[in-house]
Amino acid sequence: MEVVDGAETAGHIGLRALEHGGRAIDAVTEAIVALEDDPRMNAGTGSRLRIDGRAQMDASIMTDDLECGAVAAIEYVKNPILVARKVLETPHVLLVGPDAVRFARKMGFRKYDPVTAESLARWKDSLEKIRTGDLPPHARKWKAFRELAGTVGCVARDGAGRYSSGSSTGGTAFMMPGRVGDSPIVGAGIYCGPAGAVSVTGHGEEIIRQVLSKFVYDRIAEGRRTQTACDAGLRLFKKSVPIGIIAVGKDGPGEACNRAMAWWTNVPGGVRRRHRIA
Repeated sequence: MEVVDGAETAGHIGLRALEHGGRAIDAVTEAIVALEDDPRMNAGTGSRLRIDGRAQMDASIMTDDLECGAVAAIEYVKNPILVARKVLETPHVLLVGPDAVRFARKMGFRKYDPVTAESLARWKDSLEKIRTGDLPPHARKWKAFRELAGTVGCVARDGAGRYSSGSSTGGTAFMMPGRVGDSPIVGAGIYCGPAGAVSVTGHGEEIIRQVLSKFVYDRIAEGRRTQTACDAGLRLFKKSVPIGIIAVGKDGPGEACNRAMAWWTNVPGGVRRRHRIA
């Protein structure tokens, strides 16, 4: 998987934040910023375009005291996760569309165009497939999604035992303007509480229907091993629906996926691993 080095780089950045005394939320924020800045990722710079040629992005972040912030269908910002973290500081949870953009400007985030030559090429390819009718199953019926959208996520536990989870995405191909996936939805794309933290990727609509992150979290909170909880979450879906899950609990990290997924974790004892799971 060509982006596995990006996952490892972001993991090291998050770990460094923890080693320097940062909180779990700091590690999650800094790791996701690094992923958003990598133009190969479908988050921040390089995000997929809607069928009208616009880049509308979603992001969310949450801590184990149930504080959370999210943005959806936000445009012209470099790092949606940073705007989501600012929303966390307000009385609200989720800001969307033009009002989320106005909030970002008030918070000092400058206008930024995340579109790249590669994302433009993908958009033109999507339009050509719409014109010719050469559409994948998910675009015809919004079912049987065939490939991961490239959402980025991070979970962390700091030295004080605090947890945080986050997610950021540019969405997927063949999106209608205004479409919101699972990433900014608390309980679907992310969840975090005193027992652990969860972040997921895959077919956003199916993830929302299953409230996947909360499902996985609840199993961790019941006392199941983190890996067991991730495996249980994956079993909710048919193999034709791509899903990826990462989580961390008191017993350490866990992951489960039914497609190749780049991820990195620092396991207990300081041993660092890089994974490429099929």
